[in-house]
Amino acid sequence: MRIVDLSVTLDEDPWAPWWARNRIRRQSHRAGRWVIRLLFGLPRRLLRTRTGWAHESIRLSTHGTTHVDAPWHYAPTSEGRPARTIDELPLAWFFAPGVCLDCTGRPDGHALSVAEIEAALAAAGHTLSPGDIVLIRTGNYRFLGSRDYFRRGCGVSAEATRWLIDRGVRVMGIDSWGWDPPLPLQAERARRENRDDVFWAAHFVGVDREYCQIERLANLDALPPTGFRVAAFPLKVRRGSAGPARVVAILDDAEATT
Repeated sequence: MRIVDLSVTLDEDPWAPWWARNRIRRQSHRAGRWVIRLLFGLPRRLLRTRTGWAHESIRLSTHGTTHVDAPWHYAPTSEGRPARTIDELPLAWFFAPGVCLDCTGRPDGHALSVAEIEAALAAAGHTLSPGDIVLIRTGNYRFLGSRDYFRRGCGVSAEATRWLIDRGVRVMGIDSWGWDPPLPLQAERARRENRDDVFWAAHFVGVDREYCQIERLANLDALPPTGFRVAAFPLKVRRGSAGPARVVAILDDAEATT
């Protein structure tokens, strides 16, 4: 068995928009000994290392690292019912066979079509089964750590999203900031064409069809097209629109030896 980490490292991200930034405050071992003294009155001489514990506190956006979006993120309702939050979704959705589709080489702002998804599936030699987790490799991960991660790359169209759902896919993921093309490029096009069906078009599919998406994946180039399972269990955030997740691919013994 081989495990491939598909998650980005949780860290501070000053390049990200202000509303989706993380903050990590680190307490050193030296500071930890003062915490112990304040809490318990123990002097340094009674600590074996003469230091205390290290500690971190995190101010975390639920969308600020590798995460799973819940239907509640897209809209208040899904399929005519109150949209489910991340803590209400069945864990079985997030451990399933995966397929990784090579969709690299597209221009900035491009939205992958049904035909492109079908072609990528054919290249992978895979026929979708209900419950499969579909991972879209765009190559956008290379921008991680810069502002280009937010404003460059491609995404998936509403039509392709709906097509995947129609085939029983409940969870899909991408190695980009978001499932749609970059937000600034969507907004620019929506203004230019004066249309209300451009911005966040794929996300808004969740109003009509319940599904989840994994955003900000990493290392998809380390995966074969098939022959692995995806584990993408999100944090159980009460009433959360998303849950940060440590997403991994688990390859079987035969695939791990290749």
